[in-house]
Amino acid sequence: MTTMVPVGRGRGAGLPAARGRAGLRGTLRSEVTKIFSVRSTYWSLIALAVITIGLGALFCFAKAQHFSQLPVHVQQAQRADEISQATEVSLFGLFLGQLVIAVLGALTITSEYSTGMIRTSLSVMPRRGVWLGAKAAVFAAVALVTGLVTSFASYFLGQAILSTQHINSALGQPGVLRAVVGGGLFLAVCGMLSFGLGVVLRYTAGAITASIALLFVLYVLTGFLPEGWANHVDKWVPDNAGSAIWQNASASVIFRPWTGFALFCGYAAIALVAGLILFRRRDA
Repeated sequence: MTTMVPVGRGRGAGLPAARGRAGLRGTLRSEVTKIFSVRSTYWSLIALAVITIGLGALFCFAKAQHFSQLPVHVQQAQRADEISQATEVSLFGLFLGQLVIAVLGALTITSEYSTGMIRTSLSVMPRRGVWLGAKAAVFAAVALVTGLVTSFASYFLGQAILSTQHINSALGQPGVLRAVVGGGLFLAVCGMLSFGLGVVLRYTAGAITASIALLFVLYVLTGFLPEGWANHVDKWVPDNAGSAIWQNASASVIFRPWTGFALFCGYAAIALVAGLILFRRRDA
């Protein structure tokens, strides 16, 4: 016997026909929801702010205390030098803050693989380039906004502490605003470099390890090089190149600020492009 299914009573009856396809706007909204739906994002951003601002304030307090104990004639002789270094001292926390944003950058993409969400994401948005671009754009925006807020907060708190000894700088002084804004840009690019490495490696532990090695361990290791070698190698180290943008008056900066930062952006771009190429070719 043949069972007849009445018209309009079958499975899916009454549902509108699917129209169009997933686009960039919808993917961006989805990624915004996704990145703020996990606790690790909030904890990482809070840790970034606390470490960066707190370490900068600590160094400024130590500097102010040391300056206050100097004889008056020594204070007068060193005041100009102290003011020229005030911006860099208040932003010193960026050295550790970069590691926190690197961890978040790696987690943002590798968590897709560890949880299996990558398959669901690509089933909704099969155009891999669009999906990865949207995810990278959302993370870049979050990293940039957080980096700028953290950098300005570090600067203003640090200068308030240094002002007790009248060795603080002002945003209107040459190079100061560039350094403070550069601190936020530096953190954002650190995160994007780690994000790109995450796309390449796909595993959280590997991506975080590679990021820390490039941003911190390599910087430390170059300190053990012979002086003749160090003079040629140091400027190419990612951390040294990127830090040039916020180190307002450091003798260790070899590249000019924007030149070094452009090189740092180049490292991040290489990681992102390599990740995109592999992401298009490999299975999810």
